[in-house]
Amino acid sequence: QVQLVDSGGGLVQAGGSLRLSCVASGRTLSGCGLGWFRQAPGKEREFVAAIRWSGGIPDYADSVKGRFTISKDNAKNTVYLQMNTLKPEDTAVYYCALAESALFRPIVIPGAYNYWGQGTQVTVSS
Repeated sequence: QVQLVDSGGGLVQAGGSLRLSCVASGRTLSGCGLGWFRQAPGKEREFVAAIRWSGGIPDYADSVKGRFTISKDNAKNTVYLQMNTLKPEDTAVYYCALAESALFRPIVIPGAYNYWGQGTQVTVSS
């Protein structure tokens, strides 16, 4: 049974940093894609960043390019989201997600993901 456990959220002032972590278990991650999404109150879930477990160039939403970095630790089955220069508009619940097939490029569509973490709250104060 696949499980994703995401963590690392919290309250931070604008301009600060946080690092989110997502530990995956229950299957081999070869061929999979991992992504981060976020959902603010009253808004739809939106893509933040994605990476293929086998490597390659990650993909980012325009709103976070240059500020957020997605990375992975193969030995720990963990994907990270380093968030720098945080803004109040980054406030949301952040979810990691796993797509069982990401053969060619990172996946940016939420519906293409098969498993989701429970979410971790990120609040950025102005």
